[in-house]
Amino acid sequence: MKHLLRNVPLLSTLFVLGACASSGPAAPAASTATPDTTRRTPAAATPTEDLSRYRPVFAAPKAPAAAPATPARPVTPTNHVNPQIEQRLRDQAFTNQNVKYAQGYRILAYVGLEKEQAMAVRRAVISRYPEETDYLTYKQPIFRLWIGDYLTRLEAEQALLRIRPLAPKAELESAQVIINKTTF
Repeated sequence: MKHLLRNVPLLSTLFVLGACASSGPAAPAASTATPDTTRRTPAAATPTEDLSRYRPVFAAPKAPAAAPATPARPVTPTNHVNPQIEQRLRDQAFTNQNVKYAQGYRILAYVGLEKEQAMAVRRAVISRYPEETDYLTYKQPIFRLWIGDYLTRLEAEQALLRIRPLAPKAELESAQVIINKTTF
């Protein structure tokens, strides 16, 4: 009986292997012929009777007759504005005069810890381009120098190219800019 108990693990292993072998994938078929996958239309699918008499027939569209070319009367523009529109235009102009800020761009010319260096960049830019406005801010411990008020990115990019030799690390920033009313 001892001898039989020692062989129980071996016997169970043989049963497991036998079960695995019988549940494995089937062996490929001896025939190596590939199945026919071509699509064939059966002979019954083609119509045997003529159905053309049931199809509708449409007449070809007629070409449009060319209309005689008559010259159109030119309309002369008039400068008449009724009083209501005139009043609204005046109100809008007055409102626009009170607008001081718009979304635009400024050039950040200097960011750093040294005030002397910020002032040197500021003096260099203003001496070369006196029409440019500058904004120097200090928020402990950093000095920031912004140059200009530009409404479009194109203007800002052009000014950036001019200022780059004076401030090599200059970059554009989106900002709320002051509208210069003297240019309008």
